[in-house]
Amino acid sequence: MMESGPITGPVVTDGIAGEANLRSADLSGVPAKPSPTAASGGIGGTFWRRFAFRRPLAALILQRLGLSVGLLFAVSLMIFGGIEALPGDFATTYLGQSATPQAVENIRKDLGLDRPWSERYLTWLGGAVQGDFGTSWASKNSVSEQIGNRLGNSLFLAFFAALISVPLAVGLGMLAVQFRNRMPDKIINVISLAAISLPEFFIGYLLIMFFAVQWGVATFPATVYDSMSLGERLSAIALPVATLVLVVLAHMMRMTRAAILNVMSSAYVETAELKGLGTFRIIARHAAPNAVAPVINVIALNLAYLVVGVVVVEVVFVYPGMGQYMVDAVTVRDMPVVQACGLIFAAFYIFLNMAADILAILANPRLRHPR
Repeated sequence: MMESGPITGPVVTDGIAGEANLRSADLSGVPAKPSPTAASGGIGGTFWRRFAFRRPLAALILQRLGLSVGLLFAVSLMIFGGIEALPGDFATTYLGQSATPQAVENIRKDLGLDRPWSERYLTWLGGAVQGDFGTSWASKNSVSEQIGNRLGNSLFLAFFAALISVPLAVGLGMLAVQFRNRMPDKIINVISLAAISLPEFFIGYLLIMFFAVQWGVATFPATVYDSMSLGERLSAIALPVATLVLVVLAHMMRMTRAAILNVMSSAYVETAELKGLGTFRIIARHAAPNAVAPVINVIALNLAYLVVGVVVVEVVFVYPGMGQYMVDAVTVRDMPVVQACGLIFAAFYIFLNMAADILAILANPRLRHPR
């Protein structure tokens, strides 16, 4: 649309700056670079569009953060609603055969179960944001205090499992690429396929049978407590750590191998080979750094599993972590504990994946320096 100026005649208004850019591109034959005003939708464009135009990398990271927070909120609603939909009632389970309608009603009133579920959800969510998950129905203790001790044990177990599995997986993946289609590569592939095929509880029972029962060189059950030294703790968690390492090692190693092999067909790798560089040097200095994005994603998924998926391993080895605590709470229908454990597991999984996305963005030059 055109306006008549007071003296100079027809001029282009600010509201159609994008149209002017397109017209100048048509006249010159070269696409015109849009101005910041046009990219943001005009002078009245939103602050976010302006920020994304000027700081695209920061905008991507903030977008990932916002999506993660929104997803965590949605998961909290699903956890609370799913537990509300479960059949049965804690008051009836707690009282057993001696339950009377009046006694059940009194317990439900004491626990606040007579209030609408939406009101209870908002109260629970507000406390969870502040780190207060309420009181355990079964033990009458603070859920946050009990989770603090159990979460520390689970993170201790996951930390040493990751400390062993991540470097070992990357090293074995690079070794398999160096000797691809030869005997070391075939042996690594066979072992990794066997490890992937076996469930974690089966691997755990095999390790218990051989190392704890028959040979007597490992500790079972894997019990830890505050007064134990670091050496005693490491000895107690040896079998659970070995089980977790075997479970996550194969997946990370195979993804590392596949990502590096995909890069090895690139032109710059062929140039390095023509220059006479050694195979391992080409893999370590040229192929592996450019294959880091998919490797980061699979490592983050497996790290999330080490925290979230330890329920079975902790139950098998009677380890006092979050998984064992959640299973015990489900058995007695202690809903505040189940909700708190579910939300914490979801938070770890979501934010580890968010961290992987951010690291993949930072490791990709095309995203760090967009045109």
